Amino acid sequence: MLIFILSCHSNSYSTSRLREAARNKGHRVRIIDYMQCELNIGFESHIYYRGEVLEKPDYIIPRIGSSATFHGSNVLRQFEMMNVKIVVFAEGLLNSRDKLRASQNMVYNNIEVPKTYFPSPNQSNFEYMISQVGGIPLIVKLLEGTQGIGVFLMDNKNEARQLLNKLNKENTNYLLQEYIAESKGMDVRAFVVGGKVVAAMKRIALNGEFRSNIHRGGRGEKIVLSEREEYLAVKTAKILKLDVAGVDILQSKRGPLVLEVNSSPGLEGIEKCTHIDIANAIIEQLESN
Repeated sequence: MLIFILSCHSNSYSTSRLREAARNKGHRVRIIDYMQCELNIGFESHIYYRGEVLEKPDYIIPRIGSSATFHGSNVLRQFEMMNVKIVVFAEGLLNSRDKLRASQNMVYNNIEVPKTYFPSPNQSNFEYMISQVGGIPLIVKLLEGTQGIGVFLMDNKNEARQLLNKLNKENTNYLLQEYIAESKGMDVRAFVVGGKVVAAMKRIALNGEFRSNIHRGGRGEKIVLSEREEYLAVKTAKILKLDVAGVDILQSKRGPLVLEVNSSPGLEGIEKCTHIDIANAIIEQLESN
């Protein structure tokens, strides 16, 4: 097969591992910087890349950064129009990147999430807003973000009021989320490929940090998921239409809660923690299709 890996960072760990795994199985691989793709839309649609018309690949593995969701999703959609098989389609990417949309989809499908509140643009009753998620402490999240960027823990009412007032003045879309005290600084990352959990780890934050993301210095421990956690991870990926996904779960007193979903999950932390060849599992999933 000819496989395109859409990535702006050709030498990143995840991109390099996917390229290596595909080549080890005899496939041709090309790294395409999706931000340099130009779309020609018509009866004979084309994708131009650095002055050339791209040949049609057999499969696409997207590694789309959160800051490039708009451009990246449109490049993916153009490949879809060319009937190219894709690990994560544009709809799945958009489903996961909008935290509000993702939460709505999950709750509609009976997957429990932390209590979440999305205010109207002119809502200025901060006491009321804070009460909607159980009071202080609480989490404030920008609607688009990844690797813990745009996520704030507010444990002081005055500071929360100042942040919310600032976001309102900047017309920034955000949501408030219930703080799960018993999972402070910890969550579970389940890596789903082709409707199966292929690896899982518990992520533990640095001292003084509430975000457990590996990119923010958190560490991982290999774990075995409960049946309920595994079921939720697989169901969540399916609902959001993701063939590859990192599903983050909080272990709360009332049971597992799905926190959010990453449609371009990093491989480095979880591969090194679990010693599982996830890149190879992704390539095998392409081959099975």
